Amino acid sequence: MPRRQIRYGPVSVEKALGALPVIAAFCRRLDIAGIVDRAAPVRDIAYVTHGQVIEALVANRLTSPTPLVHVEDWARAWAVEEVFSITPEVLNDDRIGRALDALAPELLGVVGSIGAQAITEFGVDVGRIHWDMTSISLYGAYTSPDHDYIEPRFGHPKDHRPDLLQIQAGLAVSADGGIPIWHRAYDGGAGEVAQVVPAMEALSKLAGTRQFLMVGDSKLVSYTNLAAMIAAKVSFIAPASKTYVGAEVLAECDFDAGVPVDYVAERDANKAEGKRGSYRVLEDTMVIQGKKKAEPDLHLRRVFVWSSARAGAAAKARAKKLERARGDLDRLGRGLGGRYYPTEKEVIERVAVIARERRVKGSLRTTVSTDPVTAKPILEWHFDEVALSAEASTDGWYALLTNLGSEVSTAEVFYRYKGQETPERRYHNFKGPIAVAPMNLCEQSPYRGTYQRHLPSTAHL
Repeated sequence: MPRRQIRYGPVSVEKALGALPVIAAFCRRLDIAGIVDRAAPVRDIAYVTHGQVIEALVANRLTSPTPLVHVEDWARAWAVEEVFSITPEVLNDDRIGRALDALAPELLGVVGSIGAQAITEFGVDVGRIHWDMTSISLYGAYTSPDHDYIEPRFGHPKDHRPDLLQIQAGLAVSADGGIPIWHRAYDGGAGEVAQVVPAMEALSKLAGTRQFLMVGDSKLVSYTNLAAMIAAKVSFIAPASKTYVGAEVLAECDFDAGVPVDYVAERDANKAEGKRGSYRVLEDTMVIQGKKKAEPDLHLRRVFVWSSARAGAAAKARAKKLERARGDLDRLGRGLGGRYYPTEKEVIERVAVIARERRVKGSLRTTVSTDPVTAKPILEWHFDEVALSAEASTDGWYALLTNLGSEVSTAEVFYRYKGQETPERRYHNFKGPIAVAPMNLCEQSPYRGTYQRHLPSTAHL
């Protein structure tokens, strides 16, 4: 029988590589491990530093997000040891938990340092920063949150679910590429207006200069906020709410006096020229007064913007609400004198509900009386064309307030504001349903030893 030559060698192992080399390169350029280790050092005898663990966790989030108890398995299946020089056994949930615990009290400083490093390393232009806040609704049990951190509370959620607890998040992104450069989490009941000044101060430090432009939504506009930004020599652009620029002011805007601007919205980029939205701008000045006589008046530029897309959307929304109100009123008319509307009182109450829910109170005119023969209520109604015309006169118009100097043209103010939707896109990157499985917690009882308590529900972010 012929002899066979057998060669012995290492067992072939296949691992997923994916984007790990790219992530590792970015981590090095951002100096994530170094910044974390300087803020939360470990003993020299440790197998890995907290910074190395955090870098591995970042890689996991960006490649194949897994629960902490399965990060070790992920590290075995992926080329983590070859790219990050970390053995999979080190990335157990206990070690990751210790790293996160050490990072928690230093988180704000670490995030700020990494943001500053990103600005310097990649040359991000922070001369214009867009700021916005959002809410995140929560399902589950939050009866005793840690008082050292944000607290889920009831508020005014963006998804119109006031029945759910919420937390809030603020995000600042650069106009240069929409890169998130700063964020904060807030209690569910925190007011948006009150967060503007602290955000502005933090962004000033991050930008490394007091001369930068802060662009926000209407919550940015209040006397306190604007006065603080002017004092800090921070420029701003924000839309004015109805509190500061009412419908009667917008109705007086002259369409023909508006100057057309050459701007194409991203949603219209692939449309024919005739089907794209159009914009016009015109300008005047506005003075905002403080509540106290000692507070100086704020003299601002007010830029009125007309958008064909907004005008079309407003007309469509008005037609829809009028149609729905007509349907409600017709159904009410058919039920007059019946079980639910036997007298004038019930009819008047129902009309008030329809006017409020359909938002037609300003244009709906009604007369309620009683038929002397049948004793049944009579309802006469119509929509006031003059009121509807006045409402339509504001379609498409909104106002921007800014303290930018006259060297910035009216059209340029509009151009600089138009990136404000960028934070919403970044929120879309991380918002969504995230299921958190129920946890079994072991507690020590003085009477019956150790027992298990099962949390009552599954939480969703």
